Amino acid sequence: MNTMTLWHISGWGFTALALAALLVGFSKTAVSGANTVSLAVFAAVLPARASTGVLLPVLIAGDVLAVLTYRRHAHWPTLWRLFPAVAAGVVAGTLFLLWADDGVVRTSIGAILLLMAGVTVWRRRSGTDYEPDAVTTRAGRMKARSYGVLGGFTTMVANAGGPVMSMYLLSAGFRKLGFLGTSAFFFLIVNVSKVPFSAGLGLIDGRSLLLDAALVVFVVPGALVGRWAVHKINQRLFEQLVIAATVVGGVQLLLR
Repeated sequence: MNTMTLWHISGWGFTALALAALLVGFSKTAVSGANTVSLAVFAAVLPARASTGVLLPVLIAGDVLAVLTYRRHAHWPTLWRLFPAVAAGVVAGTLFLLWADDGVVRTSIGAILLLMAGVTVWRRRSGTDYEPDAVTTRAGRMKARSYGVLGGFTTMVANAGGPVMSMYLLSAGFRKLGFLGTSAFFFLIVNVSKVPFSAGLGLIDGRSLLLDAALVVFVVPGALVGRWAVHKINQRLFEQLVIAATVVGGVQLLLR
């Protein structure tokens, strides 16, 4: 079966999805959260609800490659602290998807992208250097719960938990390798746990997996490039490009 006919995807549409899958691999091994651009592309090429189910296995493939690359740098106390709140957010996101139609999901993805981009721009312009909150303090526990619930909800509804968790890990004072290792395990575990929910909602089925089989191969070269570039990339410029592309993608979804 020709996977490009499943949603009447044009050649240009498949090319856009392939490039987005390439960026998923790159983001998982270089700049966590940059795949917000990928989810905007998937939601623009495919029906918005279907796009979340197609993108999920692509993200899991990237997560596996990231874990293999940075597994020694994960900070497990942080992960255990986040998971209960994330589970609550995933359940809330699942209930939302039971109610929301394709238009509402598209609008929600666009709004989430713009919100994340806005908060990131505010953080950068404020010049705030986050001070880590100790896990034993009330502020530290509340921060973990708040980011965890928001991350679980956004990752379930729009696969957009990357920017939320990136901001949390930055605020917790993680260095680059610890940041990448912790986020790699976090998203592998969370994304795998989302599979039964997505399948139950009908977002993952035979035709979505056929398209995934064609797209996953593009994740590997992206991850290899990310692994090579992580110590060389101009982080500031790349973040500016990601923010700009995220805003464009969010606006496009809201106006579609």
